[in-house]
Amino acid sequence: MSILLPKPMKYKFFTPGVIVITIFALVGIAFVLGRFVFGIGAITNLDNQYPWGIWIGLDVALGVALAAGGFTTAALAHIFHKEEYETIVRPALLTALLGYTFAAASVSIDIGRWYYIWHALIYWNGNSALFEVGICVMMYLTVLYIEFLPIVTERFIGHVNLPGILSKLNNVIDKGLRILDRTLSKFMFVFIITGVVLSCLHQSSLGTLMIIAGDKMHPLWQTPILPLLYLVSAIGVGFPMVMFESVISSRAFRLKPETHILEKLSEMMPPLLGVFIIIRSVDILIREAYVYLAEFSSVSIMFSIELIVGFVLPLRLFMSKEVRKSPNMLFIASSLVIFGVFMNRFNTFITAYTPPYADYSYFPSIGEISVTLGFVALEVLLYRAFVMIFPVISVPTEEKSAKTKYAIRGILR
Repeated sequence: MSILLPKPMKYKFFTPGVIVITIFALVGIAFVLGRFVFGIGAITNLDNQYPWGIWIGLDVALGVALAAGGFTTAALAHIFHKEEYETIVRPALLTALLGYTFAAASVSIDIGRWYYIWHALIYWNGNSALFEVGICVMMYLTVLYIEFLPIVTERFIGHVNLPGILSKLNNVIDKGLRILDRTLSKFMFVFIITGVVLSCLHQSSLGTLMIIAGDKMHPLWQTPILPLLYLVSAIGVGFPMVMFESVISSRAFRLKPETHILEKLSEMMPPLLGVFIIIRSVDILIREAYVYLAEFSSVSIMFSIELIVGFVLPLRLFMSKEVRKSPNMLFIASSLVIFGVFMNRFNTFITAYTPPYADYSYFPSIGEISVTLGFVALEVLLYRAFVMIFPVISVPTEEKSAKTKYAIRGILR
């Protein structure tokens, strides 16, 4: 009998698809270097009328939302003690770690004087929503790296083998890893709870940022409950992102899909999506913003696509037992939810925003698009590298060898 146990993936890193992704990553890096050398105005269409574009609307707001699988699965497995979901926690944690890392990188390249990004740590402004987002993201990113440390110690305990004269440090490093592993095991629950709290705070505060825009935003998206909508949508996209990543990983590494776990996870989606749709609909009715939907315009079309394709349609799919039992259909349904949140963040930050006295509309430059695609490509490459180095993805393992490994881990602790 075999059970699932996390192990490093033993596959060739470079494939034709990975080579193409690498090219996108290199192009993005080239434009980032151009931004630092020649200034932000040299490669973007940002100016005083449009101070932020897709680097904030997508790379940060969307990136942070899609990384929500980290805190939702951690809460599910460790706070609500649903141990059957343990196998999906590590991939979700890695996705969140990379997502937040690149969201922070996006903020760094988006601000004009990027070398002053450390000011938020020193010059506090408790009345600023952006300050709250920045501090929470920095703290949560630190928590994510701490949560990932046990995976690092698991990989290298008993396997420290430095070459040459450095081999004298092998025992010292190994003992240090064992002490770190034992210490983290005693206090990890603190970081897990802290991570969930911090995530809820900054996910909602991203919505607060756009409330401040006031009349600059279209009434279909400008609402006082925008923080609530952002939080609910982030929680709602957390599990679909985990399912999306799980199906892709199983195909990429030729593993059997974790259908039994994904099916249970998908059963939670109808209530989550239903709550968002109800809140969104009631808000539109109360504020009488539905009158704008009668207008045939780009704004009404974008809103309809966001709500119907991104939330209503996947809700119907997740309600079907046949869909929940099929990895391919779960992939499609999850992709639709991800698309819906993508449209929600894009519409809120880009479509709905109109600066006063604007005499033209914003459209991202080739440089902005290249950096965004490059960051996504880098995340994919790093994810592939991490799962090949560290025990992140669970694979079937003989029960006897698995028990032996857990017994050894218990002795070490």
